[in-house]
Amino acid sequence: SQRKKKKSQTNKQNPPTLTNMRLLERMRKEWFMMGIVLAIAGAKLEPSIGVNGGPLKPEITVSYIAVATIFFNSGLSLKTEELTSALVHIKLHLFIQIFTLAFFPATIWLFLQLLSITPINEWLLKGLQTVGCMPPPVSSAVILTKAVGGNEAAAIFNSAFGSF
Repeated sequence: SQRKKKKSQTNKQNPPTLTNMRLLERMRKEWFMMGIVLAIAGAKLEPSIGVNGGPLKPEITVSYIAVATIFFNSGLSLKTEELTSALVHIKLHLFIQIFTLAFFPATIWLFLQLLSITPINEWLLKGLQTVGCMPPPVSSAVILTKAVGGNEAAAIFNSAFGSF
């Protein structure tokens, strides 16, 4: 009887705190970023899993299955009206394409001109210039847009169009 009384007092003294509730809510809200951090940590701990020819077969799973799955899921979640209404936003698409394929690469080029006078390896700078000129990966553009509640239909259109 003494034990039960003590146990019930302990439960009353340690209810779920507001801090714990906020932490759980934050974790639910930031699930995508937590997943990215976990994936990076896993890759750091065991990189052999994700190499070409490794158990995950990224040359197949990433290139074909993951991208197709992302587009398939995005397509299922979009209404046809949303997609067609996204197509008529010509100014938005023009802005995104110019920003992604002209402004951003030009800004990177200017930044790299400043870095070229430092002792940074020339090949690293060339690699940064190459990456700066590439369009964003289709899958991550769609996933990140969906995660923040953006216009997913416009993201799909611009990602696909920009990749051509």
